[in-house]
Amino acid sequence: MTDTTALLNTHSFVELGARQRAKALLDAGSFRELLGPFDRVVSPWLAQQGIVTQADDGVVVGKGLLNGQAVVIAAIEGAFQGGSMGEVGGAKIAGLLELAVEDNQKGIPTAAVLLLETGGVRLQEANLGLAAIAEIQAGIVQLSQLQPVIGVVAGPVGCFGGMSIAAGLCSYLLVTREARLGLNGPQVIEQEAGIEEYDASNRPMIWSFTGGEQRAASGFADAYVADDSATVRHELQRLLALGVPAQPRSRRHGWYLKKLNELIANSECPQLDSAAVRALYQGERS
Repeated sequence: MTDTTALLNTHSFVELGARQRAKALLDAGSFRELLGPFDRVVSPWLAQQGIVTQADDGVVVGKGLLNGQAVVIAAIEGAFQGGSMGEVGGAKIAGLLELAVEDNQKGIPTAAVLLLETGGVRLQEANLGLAAIAEIQAGIVQLSQLQPVIGVVAGPVGCFGGMSIAAGLCSYLLVTREARLGLNGPQVIEQEAGIEEYDASNRPMIWSFTGGEQRAASGFADAYVADDSATVRHELQRLLALGVPAQPRSRRHGWYLKKLNELIANSECPQLDSAAVRALYQGERS
């Protein structure tokens, strides 16, 4: 098969909307949406600020099968408010994770897939969004002790803010080349530190720092695949078959501290060379 033929046979995952992504990954006909757009569960806060709401608040949640295994799936719509997490959308994901925990407690093995296309907390909902993200993180930690929680960051919005911490708590993390993953987005860094520190318009530089390929190479993601729906689904099946990791990310302190020490030892960055960072590393070692 030629490269051209292979390209024509691919079906972009990145270009799909949230609901399409969820359906593309699950077994055909198995997706059952919960609290869909016809339920009209919308944010009560956006309209008060003159912002048009979306019927599902930009979050699609449901249940289905992945290679025959029961899973819950949540997909964030990056095209709505930058995939930001508000009270309603965050509650949908947190509730979905709680539902999966209940299923496992009833003897129904249920894993979770989180399609993360988000800039983090929704500024218009401030503390409510932060509280919702905290509930999502708690749900990931609880469920990941029973069944794998697999995060997928595809693009083009990426995964930033509090939801990047949620991604870091997942049992496994799958990224594409188009993905970006970081605590703060480029525009935020530029705004706070200046364009000399971080030029948000310099796309090659941004992807070299937070892009999917870099994140996989540095060990912050477990799988790196091309932008193709079938390929993403196949890799999800592989990760799901691995089961619960022997050591969850939330307990890999030593690995992260080793990474931090490597940066300190090989960097001239004054922030990394600070006495506080060194004291933290030394304290954790002892």
